[in-house]
Amino acid sequence: MAFRRSSCYPVSLLGLLPLLLLPSAAIRHHTPATSSAIIPAFREAPAFQNGATCTSGADHLIHIVMPLDTNYIRGTMAAVLSILQHSTCPENVGFHFLSVRLDSPIFSLIKSTFPYLKFKMYQFDPDRVRGKISKSIRQALDQPLNYARIYMSDILPEDVKRVIYLDSDIIVVDDVAKLWGVDLGRKVLAAPEYCHANFTSYFTDTFWKDAELAAAFEGRRPCYFNTGVMVVDVDQWRKGGYTQKVEEWMAIQKQKRIYHLGSLPPILLVFAGNIKNVDHRWNQHGLGGDNLEGKCRGLHPGPISLLHWSGKGKPWLRLDSRRPCTVDYLWAPYDLYRSSRVAIEE
Repeated sequence: MAFRRSSCYPVSLLGLLPLLLLPSAAIRHHTPATSSAIIPAFREAPAFQNGATCTSGADHLIHIVMPLDTNYIRGTMAAVLSILQHSTCPENVGFHFLSVRLDSPIFSLIKSTFPYLKFKMYQFDPDRVRGKISKSIRQALDQPLNYARIYMSDILPEDVKRVIYLDSDIIVVDDVAKLWGVDLGRKVLAAPEYCHANFTSYFTDTFWKDAELAAAFEGRRPCYFNTGVMVVDVDQWRKGGYTQKVEEWMAIQKQKRIYHLGSLPPILLVFAGNIKNVDHRWNQHGLGGDNLEGKCRGLHPGPISLLHWSGKGKPWLRLDSRRPCTVDYLWAPYDLYRSSRVAIEE
């Protein structure tokens, strides 16, 4: 398969940072089924070629898992482009998309946008979580696909031993092989930890006042981590029965209301304080603001390898409404949507 590197999308992060000085107002493997949903159109992405130092073969494949939803597909396309563009060995990157429906138009859309992409689509059955999801503070967090990350070990083929899980609202501005190369040791999961965050706020008073429940963290120093960027040993997850452990906390939540935020808290209950810490540069999260209003936020100090619009505000929506935050202009150059127009007022 022939790949070529293109310079059609000059998206150096350093080159875009001056824009931040402007005020925000100024700037399962399948035969796909069919669907009647309206599918957006995207420009074809350039093809990308491995560098001279790359080694090919299945043993060198980087497995990336992402959810795939029509409401977020614009973010997914931008994320994929960013990963490929900044990879030294883009031919060694393979994508596993988890979707509630296996739609032929979506499959065709990915193929037409990324003709050379290595990818597979898998169906996540929403019945897996029906009756297990508790209402959270934001409707988007209650969608079944938001819980698909918990079931990766059941969905992916057994020869996929290790993956990087990424949400759809991210942009990678570094070689993803660096994240892939994190030494998990004996840990099941790796992610940036934020031990300065108020961890107790992720759970209700009902949880903390119940000594038996709160004892879940005994022997651990739990810290918050964002589940939108994780390196996961899928094989160890499967062998350790971690899906069932997360589900047990979801069942308790249905009875006692011990947290507010979707799929994040039950994963924290199982893993917080027992993961491999990753440099914060790999999840510059919170760029979408909070979960209620999605107000603009700036970048945190320090180096950046991955930008993450977690929170209510999504860059493509804010750009389309002509009310972007300054950080949204860092996302815009990766947008392949055919109708994209970014207007900067004089």
